[in-house]
Amino acid sequence: MARTRSEKKETVQTYQDGLATAPHAFLVGFKGITVPQVTDLRDRVREHGGQYEVVKNTLALIAIKDQPMGDLSDHFTGPTAVAYTGEDVVGLAKALTEFRKEVPAIEFKAGLVDGKAVSTDELEDIAKMPSREELMAKLLFLLQSPVTRFARVLNALTRDFVVVLNQIAEKKEA
Repeated sequence: MARTRSEKKETVQTYQDGLATAPHAFLVGFKGITVPQVTDLRDRVREHGGQYEVVKNTLALIAIKDQPMGDLSDHFTGPTAVAYTGEDVVGLAKALTEFRKEVPAIEFKAGLVDGKAVSTDELEDIAKMPSREELMAKLLFLLQSPVTRFARVLNALTRDFVVVLNQIAEKKEA
């Protein structure tokens, strides 16, 4: 069914409001996957704060013109979907690579991280990185570690002093 000019303008506006302004995005070819699999992929992407949209290539190219995602315009060929987020790029990359292991029909076409184009190999490297929460936990551990060690040393001094006093008291009793 043919779309009217106003429907196309509305779709372009939707693309401009969402995916064209996203700092992190991945183009995915989805030829050969079923509707339940796409639904599963959408759910996984949403769990990581992202969106997954199947796009009409010609309208998407109009929407991303003069945007950072415009660098990826050569990859808008064939059936194309865009998974994008403004927050957790590592989580999104992990969700996509895990889904790809289960459904090999998914094809990574290109990506955009912090407004810069990345290759499909770099997407897998990003997915191997620790998540933001893991990095924060490691940082907190590293910041806490010297303080914890210092407290243990101070505690050991008083503990050892009490043990020595206790041994002296035992010798005097004997």
